[in-house]
Amino acid sequence: MPVTPPLKPPVPQISVLSLSVPVAMGYVPLGMVFGFLFVQAGAPWWLAVFASVLVFAGAAQFMMVPMLAAGLPWASLALATLVVNLRHVFYGLSLLDKLPAKRWARWYLVFALTDETYSVLTTLPPGTSTRQMVTVALLNQGWWVLGTLLGAVIGAQAQISLVGLDFALAALFAVLAVEQWRSADSAAPLWVAVLSYALAWALLPQQALLTAIGLSVLAGLLWRKSGAREPRP
Repeated sequence: MPVTPPLKPPVPQISVLSLSVPVAMGYVPLGMVFGFLFVQAGAPWWLAVFASVLVFAGAAQFMMVPMLAAGLPWASLALATLVVNLRHVFYGLSLLDKLPAKRWARWYLVFALTDETYSVLTTLPPGTSTRQMVTVALLNQGWWVLGTLLGAVIGAQAQISLVGLDFALAALFAVLAVEQWRSADSAAPLWVAVLSYALAWALLPQQALLTAIGLSVLAGLLWRKSGAREPRP
């Protein structure tokens, strides 16, 4: 009798929009704040949108507003952006096995790898298609660009109060951290991150974030997973 080939595991059915909506709750208001501040610094509204399309760096975009207003050289701006976004190197290393093989998709995901997009991508089930991964990243960037457009064009003219909107990103991080905790098999990574940041804050408060990331990566490399032992014959 012919041997029946094993069935392929079903491709997970996920709603990329539902995954991206929580990110929108943080990106739209914060993008509005960036667009508002960028216009208030004397730049045209379209340049704010242009920056969110081509830079898309979150904290680095906020940092560039006073630097551009002060007339600092581009070399200083590039160096500051490199330092602020250095943590993405560690993000990318941990995602090498998950990134799609197609070159265009791989490069776009590298470009669009923000903190929130990284958090969403790491919770996707195995077998998620390239289209779904790219769509998640594209939607997340779209929310940021939309917020930037609203803040630059509407917010600056309507004199909308921005008090309290700066907390939106912190709230978003809290939501994503809870989702990561709920989807993980163990709470150990969360405690490693908390203890790493506490130690980094005590030793190097000026570089606490970068130091904590380095400690967490080191802990991940040294960690022995309980399921990594070879099965007995």
